[in-house]
Amino acid sequence: MKLKYRNIPTAALFVITSALIAYLFPREGKFRYQFYEGKPWRYELLTAPGDFPIYKTDEQIKADRDSVLREFEPYYRKDASVAAAEVGKLKAALSARLSPSWLQYIESSLTAIYRSGVLSHEDFENLHNENHTRIKLLENNIAQSKPSAGLFTVRTAYESIISQAPEWINTDSLRNCNINNYLTENVVYDPETSDRVKEDLLRSLPISNGMIQAGERIVDRGEIIDNQTYNVLRSLRIVHESRTIGSQQELIIVGAQTILVVGIILCFWLYLRSFRPKILYSRRNTLFLLLCILSGCIITELCIRYHLFSVYILPYAIIPIVVRTFIDSRTALFTHLIVVLLCSLMVPYPHEFLILQTIAGMVVTFNLRDLSERSQLIRCAFFIYLSYAFCYIGLAVYMETDINDLNWLMLLYFGINFILLMFTYILVYMLEKTFGYVSSITLIELSNINKPLLKKLSEVAPGTFQHSIQVSILASAATEKIGGNASMVRTGAMYHDIGKMANPAFFTENQTNVNPHDQITFEQSARIIIGHVTEGVKIAEKASLPQAIIDFIRTHHGRGKAKYFYTMFRNSFPDREVDEEMFTYPGPNPFSKETSVLMMADSVEAASRSLKTHTEEEIKGLVDKIINSQISDGLHKYAPLTFRDVEDVKNIFTDKLKIMYHTRISYPEKTSPE
Repeated sequence: MKLKYRNIPTAALFVITSALIAYLFPREGKFRYQFYEGKPWRYELLTAPGDFPIYKTDEQIKADRDSVLREFEPYYRKDASVAAAEVGKLKAALSARLSPSWLQYIESSLTAIYRSGVLSHEDFENLHNENHTRIKLLENNIAQSKPSAGLFTVRTAYESIISQAPEWINTDSLRNCNINNYLTENVVYDPETSDRVKEDLLRSLPISNGMIQAGERIVDRGEIIDNQTYNVLRSLRIVHESRTIGSQQELIIVGAQTILVVGIILCFWLYLRSFRPKILYSRRNTLFLLLCILSGCIITELCIRYHLFSVYILPYAIIPIVVRTFIDSRTALFTHLIVVLLCSLMVPYPHEFLILQTIAGMVVTFNLRDLSERSQLIRCAFFIYLSYAFCYIGLAVYMETDINDLNWLMLLYFGINFILLMFTYILVYMLEKTFGYVSSITLIELSNINKPLLKKLSEVAPGTFQHSIQVSILASAATEKIGGNASMVRTGAMYHDIGKMANPAFFTENQTNVNPHDQITFEQSARIIIGHVTEGVKIAEKASLPQAIIDFIRTHHGRGKAKYFYTMFRNSFPDREVDEEMFTYPGPNPFSKETSVLMMADSVEAASRSLKTHTEEEIKGLVDKIINSQISDGLHKYAPLTFRDVEDVKNIFTDKLKIMYHTRISYPEKTSPE
């Protein structure tokens, strides 16, 4: 379904885009300094603007947390009623069967085990796996630290009673007492208390390891930034970017951001106005380009605001790829630079971001200067990955001076970026359907003669098929000469006469010895001939051909007349009034270089078949006659062609027709001496 954009003024699109991007910008002020550990400070003397803490690094905080968690003692609750209940059950069951000495040993062993504590096997395994050597045992709401080695499970408690039995007790007889029936867990894990205490401990960890006083000297120009100074500068940046700002200061920041955004978008408007006015005054193209810019900024802002993932995972190179696919290389690179400039105002380390993304955009421009195969998109994505990787390594080594300090995880980010770029193939298809574009790749695929529609044309109307091929040769050569889209006109030429499949025998190129027009009136003949345009549109729409190709079918005769039958009617019935519309094609007239050249090529190729001899003079005369006639009839008045373009088209047609008909030079005859 195509977008409804025709009622939106072009200027309004730029204003809306600028407003949305300015609204998306983070409201915190950006830290104005760039600094790297081991590199000299490039600015003037920096002193502390106020008191601020020296924040610990993520590694230091993680080390502190790990230390606390290693020392943490999980909380367990002890149920004192379990021991009394189980010992009572033991006495009731075994007092009649066992001697007092046996019963006393078993009772005292159970009491001692329950005093130490019996855990479930799962809790005991968790203690062992997490290396907790001590626990906090809660009994009557009083917590006592206790070594975890002194705890039992049901199994180890049973084995302890059996193994520690005195010599005068027979162990086999002891096992027959089923002591395990009186062993059950009396210590259970308390997750609520454990989690609360653990969180309190972690929350109490200091996140800083010192303070900087207001006015204190931090660093001066030319000084090498050591680890301590780097942490101080990093802390100052954190304080600067996270501070709460007042409504007046926020208004100032919003105003400054708006000026930046409007300035960058204005540069884009000036580029289009100066170098691509046709794109600027096409709402479809303008909307497409501005949506590319806006989508890049929105995704970047969401990624930064919610800390989703690294911005280098985002495939910014998709933007110049799709713009190059549908428009041109220069506009693709300029659009990419606009996106990168805007996003660099949001991301951390904007200088590195600018360098890497700008180089990626240049790689796209170089690799896709002649886009004709979808495999080029994959190759381009691979070169983008290489450019990211090598440029990052070079930049990081330059900044950090030690290759061991490189963040090798960045290469993984670039790899994910490469995978996402693979989806450009699908995105191109979706954008074609949404905006009504036709890419060069699609045009080449459509012009394949093995396509079902063209294959059917070659079988049903072979003469028309050959005519279409000849027209495509003429039209594409002429269009390329005058700076038009040769791929577009070549494909349009292949489909321009598909409507003749409805009545192929009524067209001269498909006839043998029988002409069905001899049996019908001139009006009927004209209606059938003219009808191949409307029939072609129906067939093309049913086959879901792009609108740009259907335009060639509509316009290849424009509002011209079926001149043969019109003239025959006038000659046969000079006294009758002629209904001009009956002999006129529905149109419209050509409105682009490509559709205009196709009309010329179609008429010239068809008329060239009627020549008895194909000398250069006759071919040139025919070409001049037909094209001049079309111009005098006003069929090309809406096409952006110059007089120079028309002359170039005529010359190309003449040269190509000479080659097609194998025109040779005229050999001179021998003359007499007189």
